[in-house]
Amino acid sequence: MEKRAIGMILTILGVVALIFGAFTFINHTGNVYNIKVIATCGILGLIFFLSGIGLVRSTKDTLKNDEHVS
Repeated sequence: MEKRAIGMILTILGVVALIFGAFTFINHTGNVYNIKVIATCGILGLIFFLSGIGLVRSTKDTLKNDEHVS
């Protein structure tokens, strides 16, 4: 369960970074784009998102002896 939680956190962080990068791209001032911020947010967001999705998909759900399915 811990790996799935980390995967979900990475996925959420990736989505937030991608949204922030898109927001920065859309709300530029004049003809000036902050390429470093947009590229950094886009690349890190994509890495976090893909690694989080991969971690969630590859982790199997297992029950311990004292856990019950509700």
